[in-house]
Amino acid sequence: MAMDQRERAGLHAAIAAFTTWGLLTVYWKQLADFDPVELIAWRVASAALIMGVAVTIMGRWAPVLDAFGDRHTRLRLGAAGVLLTVNWTAYVWAVTNDRVLETALGYFLSPLGTMAIGVFVLGERLTPFRWASIAFAVTAVVILTASYGRLPWIALLIAASWSTYGLIKRRVPLAPAESLTAEMLVLLGPALLTIVVASSGAGWPGDRAVWAQAEGVDWLLVVGTGAITAFPLTLFAFAAQRVPFTLLGPTNYLVPLINFLLGWVVYDEPLPWVRAVGFGLVWFALGLVTVETVRQHRRTMRLRREPTAVA
Repeated sequence: MAMDQRERAGLHAAIAAFTTWGLLTVYWKQLADFDPVELIAWRVASAALIMGVAVTIMGRWAPVLDAFGDRHTRLRLGAAGVLLTVNWTAYVWAVTNDRVLETALGYFLSPLGTMAIGVFVLGERLTPFRWASIAFAVTAVVILTASYGRLPWIALLIAASWSTYGLIKRRVPLAPAESLTAEMLVLLGPALLTIVVASSGAGWPGDRAVWAQAEGVDWLLVVGTGAITAFPLTLFAFAAQRVPFTLLGPTNYLVPLINFLLGWVVYDEPLPWVRAVGFGLVWFALGLVTVETVRQHRRTMRLRREPTAVA
């Protein structure tokens, strides 16, 4: 069935959002001289400012403030903020320490981690195809562990934190922009404290502190971390309202695919054949999930089009 203009605009926005997220690896590489924890603190502070302005312009502060008034929502926002911080820090640490391929693996594993949460936390039932995909993913992790000579903990941390973040976000009754604003407000205090401590040099690697080392272009990049957080999120929110999830889901794979190519081709990270086999098994697992998702969608649409029998 041909796309209408609304879906086409949404798909273009989704591709732009996921491409931007994938290319952020190049952005963070330019800040490799600074401490990842401090960089995330600057990202939170900058994003909080930008999202605060955006929510003010949209006149959407009321839902954000109401969310903080509810104890359960407040706890979920806190948990979401912590998980997002863990995910961002692991990703930036990996990028600045020449482990871009592991970030790609982490985001390839994330959809499979989400399925595992569905089974073991939410009690959902899996089809044989999806059980097979999880089995392939587990096998891939075993092979990659053998290849690296250690557990690919960065990839697993990225996948686990992002999948669990998705679970928490399902239970936060806010739109994407409002939810991110609330999460940034939760994290703003610790972020500002981190920046102050780093700037004072107390207990911090002084040779990597932003205040001590950043120059003109560095400052633009550091302050711009808020914009690179808000921009793709806005595009994604636009796309999510217009594109069927059966199409939006596979588009997610652009992010780890771009990271994989950057790590392997641009940054020349090693990819021995055993490691390539591990990645191949993950891709096969994602292929199984994607094929079945598309088939289920087509079956559902066909049933909806069939005329209802009249007694």
